[in-house]
Amino acid sequence: MIWKEKYKIGIPTIDKQHEELFSRVADFVQAIRQEGRWEEKIEKVKDTMVFLQEYVVTHFNYEEQYQQTLGYPDCEEHHNIHEAFKADIQKAAKEFADAGYHEQAVQILAGRLLAWLINHVVAADQKMAQYVTEQGLERI
Repeated sequence: MIWKEKYKIGIPTIDKQHEELFSRVADFVQAIRQEGRWEEKIEKVKDTMVFLQEYVVTHFNYEEQYQQTLGYPDCEEHHNIHEAFKADIQKAAKEFADAGYHEQAVQILAGRLLAWLINHVVAADQKMAQYVTEQGLERI
C-alpha cells in the first residue's frame, strides 16, 4: 500500500478520503503490474476509472466546501487544481474506452495517478492544513 502516515493532514474526514483514494490507486497499480494477460486486467482498469470519476468528485467537493467554510484564501487555486485533475481523468477514461484500454497508456496513467496524489496531498493539502492550524480552526 502506498498510503503513509506522513500523508495525513490532520483533518479526519479528508484523511479518510485520501486513504481510500490511495488504497484504490495502489490496488489498481498492483493489478495492472502483476503477471498475467492484459485482457484479464481490463475489468480492473474500467472499475478504477469509474471509481475515480465518481469518488474524486465527491472528495473534491467535500474538500472545497470545507475550504469555503474556513475562508481558506487559496480556495480558488485549489479548486482549479482539482478541476484540471478531474478533466485529466475524464479525458483518460474516454481515450482508454475509445482505444480499447491500451496497456502502455494505462501504465503511464497509473504512474501519473500515484505522482499526482502524493504531490497534491503533501503540497496543496498540507498547505490547507497549515492554514487550519495557524488560524486555530476546526478540523472535521
